[in-house]
Amino acid sequence: MSLRTILILFLCLGCRVTGTESPRAESVRPGINDNFLSPELDVESYAGRFEGESREIFVQREGILAMLGLSEGQDVADIGAGTGLFTGPFSKAVGPSGTVYAVDISPGFLEHLRERGEKEGWTNVELVLCSEDSADLPKNSVDLAFVCDTYHHFEYPQATLASLRHALRPGGRLVVIDFERIPGVTREFLLGHVRAGKQVFRDEILVAGFEGPKEVDLEGLVENYVLIFRNP
Repeated sequence: MSLRTILILFLCLGCRVTGTESPRAESVRPGINDNFLSPELDVESYAGRFEGESREIFVQREGILAMLGLSEGQDVADIGAGTGLFTGPFSKAVGPSGTVYAVDISPGFLEHLRERGEKEGWTNVELVLCSEDSADLPKNSVDLAFVCDTYHHFEYPQATLASLRHALRPGGRLVVIDFERIPGVTREFLLGHVRAGKQVFRDEILVAGFEGPKEVDLEGLVENYVLIFRNP
């Protein structure tokens, strides 16, 4: 067992496990979500950033959707739904017999999603205001938890991962797309913004009890990687 894994296990002991209360672990990145919690959040500015041609996730969104292979009747959690880049396509993919939980920590983003859903007819989307250490989803409620450029915003990753295991059905998938963090290769902004690289995030998720991962080499993704985990 590596020193890193031992440290992560130690942190795990202080995390909240769904259904019990224990002292909260120390934040791994205090203030990472302050902008999103602000009542003065400029949602339209973020919509331009999240859903513009300068973002490779936006450019490759159809390939990402195809990779997920969603089908009618599935239940999906869009964790950190933001401005709804994937919420609408998920709604269409799972159809009226499925449910999309649009989960976000930001009241401003959720209000934007409510308005967008009314305009675009998202009749199977439920909005969920989550906390900083939990997705706040019902037990065994989803087949897929989708975390796109959001994992590095988990301030209490072990507690949040425990809540995702709680929400995922047995055999359900956790799909994590996040930024590569490679000194000398990665852009300076991302080096400062993203707290750790792929291996650290992978280890944290495995320590939380997920199986895998399978790494998907998705054409067109350069700054981002894709890891698929399974809930036992």
